[in-house]
Amino acid sequence: MKNSQIRAALGAATEADPRWAKIKLRDKASDGAFVYSVKTTGVYCRPSCAARLPNPANVGFHATPVEARTAGFRACKRCKPDLGNAAPHAAKVAEAARRIAASETMPSLASLAARAGLSPHHFHRVFKAVTGLTPKDYAAAHRGKKLREQLHEGASVTQAIYDAGYNSGSRFYEKSKSLLGMTPSRYKAGGGGEEIRFAIAKTSLGALLVAASDKGVCAILLGDDPEKLLRELQDRFSKARLVGGDAKFEKLVARVVGLVEHPRKGLDLPLDIRGTAFQQRVWKALAAIPAGATRSYAEIARKIGRPKAVRAVAQACAANQLAVAIPCHRVVKTDGGLSGYRWGVARKQELLKREEAA
Repeated sequence: MKNSQIRAALGAATEADPRWAKIKLRDKASDGAFVYSVKTTGVYCRPSCAARLPNPANVGFHATPVEARTAGFRACKRCKPDLGNAAPHAAKVAEAARRIAASETMPSLASLAARAGLSPHHFHRVFKAVTGLTPKDYAAAHRGKKLREQLHEGASVTQAIYDAGYNSGSRFYEKSKSLLGMTPSRYKAGGGGEEIRFAIAKTSLGALLVAASDKGVCAILLGDDPEKLLRELQDRFSKARLVGGDAKFEKLVARVVGLVEHPRKGLDLPLDIRGTAFQQRVWKALAAIPAGATRSYAEIARKIGRPKAVRAVAQACAANQLAVAIPCHRVVKTDGGLSGYRWGVARKQELLKREEAA
């Protein structure tokens, strides 16, 4: 078959694909459903890209931008497909977030969407793509932040609950543990009365401290000095009651040791994750990185819809208290180099080495 015949066949196959019709229409509703690449330019675009329509014989379809990059294509600088479907609406989402933060009660999804000029379904999807949270979860995170600030400033529990926008005390108490990790009175007292079990073990990477609340594992710390790890735990839970682990707890510690020695296995244990809404979004993105793979800080920033927050992502990684369980060791610099790691770059390198070897 001649080259001209091959190209004609490729073009016909592309034109028969329903996605080609979406590209010809520059259908914005299809943004996020797929991307297309152009062999002659080496780039991939979103369906709505305003660039000149390519020859269908040169077009390929990809389910995601990652798939297109894996095939050797680079992102179009005009339509910026890596920013996802939400990029054109970032300003609208920011305005909606400000409105949620300023409102005493959560605005309805319909009113937020109408203000943004979008349908409720589309607005919900765009808001989550930009912030990493649904409007409802964003409002809950904001209320939780305001509540913690009020309690830190010395407000009474009742005053803090209502100032944070909770109309009902009973409704708040249903969610208080997930918001604060403990009851509000304990939180106000700096964790006073909370019981934290802990134990220290040895691993090939040095000392390991494991601590757990009644909610789950709340700290996995690595280091050279066991006493320093214990002081770090005491500083974090200054008013909690620290209790040495019993035989049952030692079994949990043994499982964590196994995770450190074989990080590819994963850890199927309840975790008590305490952090800001932004930190939790970053940590959730880290947990999605497959064992043996790495992502750059910039990639994580784009993943959570905050492409300019690279420094904040790095700070969230540094604030991680659950070594290996939340795999911040899988985050590297853009050039692939190993940057700072809370528990030492040498440990980071060894963990990655073990995952790659497995």
